[in-house]
Amino acid sequence: MNLLARLKQGLGRTRTQIAGIVSEKGSLDEAFFDVLEEALLAADVGLEQAESILDRLRDDSAEARVDSTRDAWAILKHTLTRDLTVAKPVDEFPPKPWVILVVGVNGVGKTTTIGKMAQEFHERGKRVMLGAADTFRAGAIEQLGIWAERTGSDFVAQQAGADAASVAFDAMEAARGRGTDVLMLDTAGRLHTKANLMSELQKIVRVVRRHTPHAPNEILLVVDATTGQNALKQAEVFHQSLGLTGLVITKLDGTAKGGMALALTRNLGVPIRKVGVGEGENDLQDFDPATYVEAMFGDLE
Repeated sequence: MNLLARLKQGLGRTRTQIAGIVSEKGSLDEAFFDVLEEALLAADVGLEQAESILDRLRDDSAEARVDSTRDAWAILKHTLTRDLTVAKPVDEFPPKPWVILVVGVNGVGKTTTIGKMAQEFHERGKRVMLGAADTFRAGAIEQLGIWAERTGSDFVAQQAGADAASVAFDAMEAARGRGTDVLMLDTAGRLHTKANLMSELQKIVRVVRRHTPHAPNEILLVVDATTGQNALKQAEVFHQSLGLTGLVITKLDGTAKGGMALALTRNLGVPIRKVGVGEGENDLQDFDPATYVEAMFGDLE
């Protein structure tokens, strides 16, 4: 099943809710905007974001002299696609190693995300190393080690309970010594409200940068789509603490709360790099704004 089909499966409820308010002869009146607001809120866009979308749609429709719901719908989809398009490309592999730090709260799928990305890099001919800087969760080191073996990646770890920054330093040393192209660092899940745990992540970043000034090249926050607006609160704290370069949204195949992607990109200005649409190794895919909007709101005009 391709990305569009997976997204449509997960976001089907949103699409069903809004499909009935658009028609060839539908009148562009306040009743339309009221129903659209309800649909956006049900999709977990968030009140502030929903009101902003509606205000812009009113203005754009008036400017284009549009008076039908169908024409307004085309404008809406164009606007949302543009909102989701955050142009912040990263350099493609500067001096080795290219370092990706993966962060997030507990249970969002960080380790699995790393494994799937490692597989993708391996298929592109890159030499990959996985660093087990999650030294607290039971089984985390073993789980990452399994992914390393499965994807043909090098693996660096210490014993459970070791200092995470020390693991990161060891991994940087090993990656440089072995000519690694991509080093991916797993980290322990942590509540964004715990200052001491966020400080530990900042320490990892400092250690990495002391070792290699251009690293980490990417700091990716993994968020669970099923958490809806809570993901925005998490992302804001992680971004403030670390300066995120990208987002990965997992479990999109099992939720109707697809609107949170709009809130994330608009509030943070951070691009969505990947979306998870299933459990398979190939179900972590590049994010495409137009495809996402199509899955939420129907076929693009």
